Amino acid sequence: MATDIEVGLKATVTVPGSSANLGPGFDTLGLALSIYDTVEVEVIESGLEVEIFGEGAEDLPRDGSHLVVKAIRSGLKAADVSVPGLRVVCTNNIPQSRGLGSSASAAVAGVVAANTLAGNPLSTEEVVQLSSAFEGHPDNAAASVLGGAVVSWTEIPVDGVSHPVYRAVGVPVDPSIRAVALVPNFHASTNAVRQVLPSHVTHTDARFNVSRTAVMTVAIQSHPELLWEGTRDRLHQPYRADVLPVTAEWVNRLRNRGYAAFVSGAGPTALVLTTTDVDEELLDDAREAGLRVIELEVAGPVRGELTRA
Repeated sequence: MATDIEVGLKATVTVPGSSANLGPGFDTLGLALSIYDTVEVEVIESGLEVEIFGEGAEDLPRDGSHLVVKAIRSGLKAADVSVPGLRVVCTNNIPQSRGLGSSASAAVAGVVAANTLAGNPLSTEEVVQLSSAFEGHPDNAAASVLGGAVVSWTEIPVDGVSHPVYRAVGVPVDPSIRAVALVPNFHASTNAVRQVLPSHVTHTDARFNVSRTAVMTVAIQSHPELLWEGTRDRLHQPYRADVLPVTAEWVNRLRNRGYAAFVSGAGPTALVLTTTDVDEELLDDAREAGLRVIELEVAGPVRGELTRA
């Protein structure tokens, strides 16, 4: 029987955004970034109250269909606890549907909030599993859970019945590496952008990406001089260029200037990993073109704090 959590307990979760793929590591590599959403979840006597501030405040639902609420309930069920009611306050800084992990961060925040309220019975691996299940791949969610860089993968059960198992391990990041995000003022649907990808690729392109993914894992740990080479890709970015022309333009402009730029996740954000400042004149051009420029650091893991309201 599920244990009831007492009214008045409150979990406050601070969760970083993330970038996935990092060029060649499609659905595999992820990186936590220092832009944060904060979710406060209080146990109340009954009902569901949802408040949203910041990014998405005008568009996101304020009922049980909200992703954070779904993730909270998933976490409560996994922890075998129940609540009479919930008050959820989301303060969002991560741009929505821009390739900076907003959906994964929402899922992570909800699961971690539930785990915090329950006294943290869920392991880190279980938090990764539960939050990744909402997206169907673990790169963004694992980065937000673990912080730093991650290598992630999905184990598909051979019985055809069991659910996929989402795995991830942390990768240390060279402390000199930081990021610059160029965020367009339009959204991109992950599912829509995935539809332009071919069902088959050549052996040559597959071999190219395998090698560059290997280079990238070395570059990000201890050889940042290899970041430009390590962010080259032939599996997804060339196919997405037609549907993300603004992103493709800026990735190309940045790479032609020697910066390790790539499409962040499914876009439309272009992200640069660098150890030096990006030329300010180039960034001013981006701003004049309507892009938001955000300078970021590599972030640590999600944090949850339990208090009494």
